[in-house]
Amino acid sequence: MGPARWLALGSLLALGTLLEGRLVGEEDPGFGECDQFFYAETPPAGLAAEGHVKICQRSEGTERFATLYSTRDRIPVYSAFRAPRLAPGDAEQRWLVEPQIDDPNSSLEEVINEADAITSVSNLGSKQALNTDYLDSNYQRGQLYPFSLSSDFHTAAFTLTNAAPMTPSFQERWYMNLNSLMDQALTPQCGSGDDLYILTGAVPSDHKVKDKVTIPEFVWLAACCAVPGGGWAMGFVKHTRDGDVIEDVMVKELEKLLPLNPQLFQNNCGETEQDTEKMKKILEMVNQVQDEERMVHLKEKSSPLSSPESEQSALLPPEAPEERSSLFGKFMGFITSPFIKLFQLICYLVVGILKSIVYFLWYVTKQVINGIQSCLYRLGSATVSYFLAIGEELASIPWKVLKVIVKIIRAILRILCCLLKAICRILGIPVRVLVDVASFPVYTMGAIPIVCKDIAVGLGGIISLLFDTAFGTMGGLFQVVFSVCKRIGYRVTFENSGEL
Repeated sequence: MGPARWLALGSLLALGTLLEGRLVGEEDPGFGECDQFFYAETPPAGLAAEGHVKICQRSEGTERFATLYSTRDRIPVYSAFRAPRLAPGDAEQRWLVEPQIDDPNSSLEEVINEADAITSVSNLGSKQALNTDYLDSNYQRGQLYPFSLSSDFHTAAFTLTNAAPMTPSFQERWYMNLNSLMDQALTPQCGSGDDLYILTGAVPSDHKVKDKVTIPEFVWLAACCAVPGGGWAMGFVKHTRDGDVIEDVMVKELEKLLPLNPQLFQNNCGETEQDTEKMKKILEMVNQVQDEERMVHLKEKSSPLSSPESEQSALLPPEAPEERSSLFGKFMGFITSPFIKLFQLICYLVVGILKSIVYFLWYVTKQVINGIQSCLYRLGSATVSYFLAIGEELASIPWKVLKVIVKIIRAILRILCCLLKAICRILGIPVRVLVDVASFPVYTMGAIPIVCKDIAVGLGGIISLLFDTAFGTMGGLFQVVFSVCKRIGYRVTFENSGEL
C-alpha cells in the first residue's frame, strides 16, 4: 500500500467550528465525558505525571477519543478509542493546535489552525508541537489514533496533540499494521467491535526534532475485549528501527516495557475470564500480519545490483558491422530483443531470490543466536544463583556454630548460678534452726516412752469406763425389774384381801 493511498485515507477537512478539544482539569480523576473510551471507564493507572495534560477530543459535539499529552516531550503519551471503523478518504488534511495548552487563560475552547493561533494565543508552541517543527526535517506527523480508523468525517484526529515524529516509511508500516490488526485479528474476535477498547501510545527516546519534539523510541498498542465470557487482552510493540516488525506481547509484559510500570486496564481486562482460544486465533492472524510486513520490507530492499542502463548496456549484443545491411541489423535486433529482456528478468528474479534466501538465513541465524544467548544467560543466572546460595550457607556455618557455643556457655552459667543461689540460701539459714533440726530426733526418741505410757493409761481408763458403764447398766436394769415386780406383787395381795 503506497503513501498516496495512506494520504488519501489520512486526509481531512478540519473545520474549526466543528472541532473541539476540551482540556480536563487536574482535579478530575478521569477524562470527564471521554471516560467511555476506557475499559470500566477507568484510565490507565501510573502513566500520568507532571507536565501531562488530559484532552477529551470532540467532533461535531460528540466525543471521539481521549489523549494524554506530554508538554515536556510534545508528543502524546497515549490515545484511547473504541470500535474503529474505516473513514472516508476524500477530505483535505489540516493540522490543528490546542490553544489552552500554551495559554491556560485563553477563551478559545476549540482547536484552531496554527496560523490563526499566532495572533490570538500567547506563548504558542511553548508546550506543544507546531507544524513548523516538522518543516525541513526527515520526520512526518504520525498519528497515534490514525484518521483511517475513524468513522466520522469531521474528525479530531488531525490535532498535533495526537501526532508524534515518524519517518515516512515507518509511518506507512505503522498505519498498515494498525489497519491489518484491526481488520484481521482484533475486531473479528470481539463480536461487532463495540466492546473493543484500544490504547495506542509512544515511549520517548533521547532524540528530538529540532531540539523540541521528542522522537519515539517505540510505539505500542494495547487492546481489551470486554465481551462477557469471551474477553481477552493483547499488546503490541513496534520499534522505530528500520526492518523491525510489530511484536505481539502480553499486556503485563507491555506494562513492564513502559515507564513507571503502569496498569493499562483495570483488573487486567477481566484476566480470570479471558478466552484463550480467541487469543490463539488472534496470534495466528498476527503472524500473518508480521509475514506481510516482512514481505513488504523485502520488496523495498530488493533492487537490481546495477542500474537498468548498465544492465542493458552489458547485456546488449555487439553492434553489427557497418558493412552489413540495415535490414539485417533490424531483423537481428528484433530477434534478440525478447531474449535480452527475458535474460534481464531472470537476473532480476535470481538476485531477488538470493537476497530473500540471504535475509531468511540471516533471520534464522539471528533467532538461533538469540536462543543460544538466552539459554546461556539462563544457565549463567542459574549457576550464579546456585553458587550464591551455597556461599551463603557456607558463610552462615561459623555463625551458627558460634550461636550454639554461646547457648551452651549460657546454660552452664545458669547452672552455676542456680548452685550458687542454693548454697547461699543454705548458708543463710539461722544456727538455731539447724540446732533444732539436729536435736529433733533426740527429743523424738525420748518422748516415745512417755507417749506409750500415756497411751496405756488412756487404754486402762477406757476399759475401766467400759466396766463401770456395764455394771451400772446391769444394776439399773435389776433395780427397774425389782421395782416392777414389787409393785405387781403388792397389787395382787391387795386384790386378794378384798375378796376375802
